[in-house]
Amino acid sequence: MKILQINKFYYLRGGSERYVFELSKLLEDHGHQVMQFSMADDKNYYSKFSQYFIKQADLHKFNLINIIKFFYNYEAVKNLKKLIKGERPDLAHLHNIAHQISPVIIKVLKKHNIPIVQTLHDYKLICPKAKLYSRGRICERCQGGRYYNCFLKKCSHNSRAKSFLAMLEAYLNNKILKYYDSVDLFIAPSQFMKDICIKFGLPENKIKLVYNFIGAETELAEEIMEKTEPAYILYFGRLAEEKGINILLEALKMLNNKIKLKIAGAGPEYKKIEALITKNNLNNQAELLGPKSGLELQKIIKQARAVIISSLWPENMPYSLLEALSLGKIVIASRVGGLPEIIQDGHNGLLFKSGDSIDLAEKISMVIADNQLSNTIEANARLSLNRFNSQNHYQIISKIYQSLV
Repeated sequence: MKILQINKFYYLRGGSERYVFELSKLLEDHGHQVMQFSMADDKNYYSKFSQYFIKQADLHKFNLINIIKFFYNYEAVKNLKKLIKGERPDLAHLHNIAHQISPVIIKVLKKHNIPIVQTLHDYKLICPKAKLYSRGRICERCQGGRYYNCFLKKCSHNSRAKSFLAMLEAYLNNKILKYYDSVDLFIAPSQFMKDICIKFGLPENKIKLVYNFIGAETELAEEIMEKTEPAYILYFGRLAEEKGINILLEALKMLNNKIKLKIAGAGPEYKKIEALITKNNLNNQAELLGPKSGLELQKIIKQARAVIISSLWPENMPYSLLEALSLGKIVIASRVGGLPEIIQDGHNGLLFKSGDSIDLAEKISMVIADNQLSNTIEANARLSLNRFNSQNHYQIISKIYQSLV
C-alpha cells in the first residue's frame, strides 16, 4: 500500500513528529511504501519526496503573505496535486497540518478520492489555540463553536490580532468550509481526547481510540548504563507555561535539598525558568541541561530516580511518559488529560493533583524515602507497556487503513 504521511514539520520537533517517523518506519518494515508531504527546512530528515515539500512558513512574521497562507496555502495545494499525480498514494494519514500547510489540502485529497485518516495530536479541531488551556487554567469556553472566546480572552500569544486570526480560522474551517467533515476517520491517542472531542460535537463513529506506541530501539534500551550519579529527579520535554515547571520548582523548594532536579529541553519559558531557579535560591538543586535527545537523553532518564510530568494542560499522550516507562522509571504525573489512563497510582507510577506543588512534593518524598515502593513501581513500569508495543499498533493501524482503501 502507498501511504502518504502529512505533517508540517519533518524533523524531530516534538511528540507528533516522533510518532510520524516511528510509524513510517513501522509501515516500511511491513512492506508498505511511505511518502511524505511537509515543509522544507534545513533541519529536515532526508526524504526522496522533498521535491514536493512547500516553502517554510514562519507565522511569527506577521505579514500579508503569511496571513493568506494561514487560511489557504496555495503552494501546498499546487504541490500536493503534483505529488498525487506523480506518486498516486492509496491513503493519506494527516497529523499536524494547521497554519503552515492549512486544511485546504483535505479538499485536494477528497477530490482525488484518497481516503483520509487524521491523528489528533492536539486539540486544534475543537480549540483555536489547540491546547484547551488559557490564562493559566484548562479552558472549554469554545465548546459549541463559541470560538469568539479566543479573541475575547486573547488566547493566542496574548495578542488581540493573533487571537482574532485563530478565531476566524476556526469559524472558517469548522463552520463555513467544514474541511474536517471530509476526513474519513480521526485517531485519538487517548480516551480523554476522544471523549472531549465528542463532547465538543465530533461524531463518535468517526473517532477511534488508538494509543501511541514505543519503538523497538527504546524498548531495547533498558541496560544502557548503571546509576552512577547522585540521585536526581528529571523533567524532560518542551519548556512551556502549560508544562507546569514552575509547580515542580515550588515542590523542589519544599524538599529542602533532599534531592536534585535536572531539566532537559528547550522552549519559550527557558529564560523564565532560569530566573525562577535563581529567584528561589535553587541553583544548587536545579540544573538546566538544554535540549537532549537519542542515547544521551536515554542515559539521563535511566539514571534518574523518577521522571516528573507536571503538566497543567490536559496532556493527550506524551512520548515522555512512554519513554520513561520503557526504561523502567517511576513516573510522577499530573492527574490530568490522558495521563491517568496509563499511570495507575501506586502501581506503575504516582499521580498528583495538577497544579498542587504540595501534593507533588509529597509524592517525590515518598519515592525518596521508600525504596521498597520504588522497586515495586519500577518493576511494574515496563510491564505496563506491553499493550503499547509496535506490533500491536501495526495490527490496529493496518486494519484501519485496509477498511478505508
